Amino acid sequence: MTYTLIHNGALIDGNGRDPIPNGAVLVRDERITAVGRKTDIPLPDADIQMIDAEGGAILPGLIDTHVHLTLEGVNFMQMLNTPFSLNYYQAIDRMKRTVEAGITSVRDAGGADLGMKQAAAQGLVLGPRMQISITVLSITGGHADSWLPSGANLSLFAETPGRPSGIVDGVDNVRRKVREILRAGADVIKVCSTGGVLSPTDHPEFTQFSPEELAVMVEEATYRRGVKVMAHAQGLEGIKNAVRAGIHSIEHGIFLDEEAIELMLSRGTFLVPTLLAPLAVLEIAEATGTMPEWGVQKAREVIEIHSENIGKAYQAGVKIAMGTDAGVMKHGTNLRELGLMCGIGMTPMESIVATTKVAAECLGWQDRVGTLAAGKLADIIISKTDPLADIRSLEKPENIVMVMLDGRVVKNVIGNRYSVPR
Repeated sequence: MTYTLIHNGALIDGNGRDPIPNGAVLVRDERITAVGRKTDIPLPDADIQMIDAEGGAILPGLIDTHVHLTLEGVNFMQMLNTPFSLNYYQAIDRMKRTVEAGITSVRDAGGADLGMKQAAAQGLVLGPRMQISITVLSITGGHADSWLPSGANLSLFAETPGRPSGIVDGVDNVRRKVREILRAGADVIKVCSTGGVLSPTDHPEFTQFSPEELAVMVEEATYRRGVKVMAHAQGLEGIKNAVRAGIHSIEHGIFLDEEAIELMLSRGTFLVPTLLAPLAVLEIAEATGTMPEWGVQKAREVIEIHSENIGKAYQAGVKIAMGTDAGVMKHGTNLRELGLMCGIGMTPMESIVATTKVAAECLGWQDRVGTLAAGKLADIIISKTDPLADIRSLEKPENIVMVMLDGRVVKNVIGNRYSVPR
């Protein structure tokens, strides 16, 4: 039995309460046993590993509810020349960078398969706790169908032994396809109910899948495996169709309006804004010139209305969970999203709650992670900066000086871990 006490920091527990000065978290093996002021926590009669936060901030491990670990940047020529197995080796460093940035749990929204999830869970590689969708459901000619008139296919999620093709049409075929994806080990079903920015043959406002097709996805996921459905949904009609079908979370939500917001409020639907995604498309295009022109043009078109409408949803009280679309941008830069969330009106504390408590609720993991509380898994980070004074300080991974995942210290640049005999 191993005890660890993290102490001497401002404790931000993820619930939105004021920080606790001189806070501490007591960990036994992989779980938290006590949280509060250090002076109020009784210590066990045993050896204790001590980690001094040195006046920094002690927070729950952060959560990104929308990543793509098998992608980094969108360079189609490079992707066409990359053996599919090389993607998994490349993902090892991306997973490590994600954790070292303070992200201890993710929902992979397409690309990662069961083997990647198991490799992280078994400790074969350093990676975050993962919830996986494996592939992305799309109609023929839809957002995840990257066929070009030349006959080339620039698919971001090519079919592999562990990743079925997600291109499907018709209610009966959709039912079978969802079953295939669940069989492959999916924790969540990902569907494109609209077009998108980086697809070559559609537009974010194009509606995709019928209400009947969306409903059968929810039916199969809910009643057969108890999992949720997440929807890439940017255009208005596709957003509403997804919410009415009972889909759990709307990803992006670019063109939502007041009616869509009211629908989401009435159904308890989560919104994952990914404000960083269109910005990253434009940044990469300027820096490298590798972004396709169709993506750049659409990103320019949506970037302002995206922020404006997410701000409206926030003001109305829609549940917002942090997600980035990491993979479009570089992994490990995920926490730039928090500054963008504050840019649409959220306070720094609200952006942290969206990245901890609300994100855990979106994943259905609120009983395990997301807040610092006795009984929860010991996913804990230390920031040497005060994120409430400067939320953008979290953007720099070097400011995350300690990361604990499942009770194991996987990053520690404080260098002050020591044992105190009892």
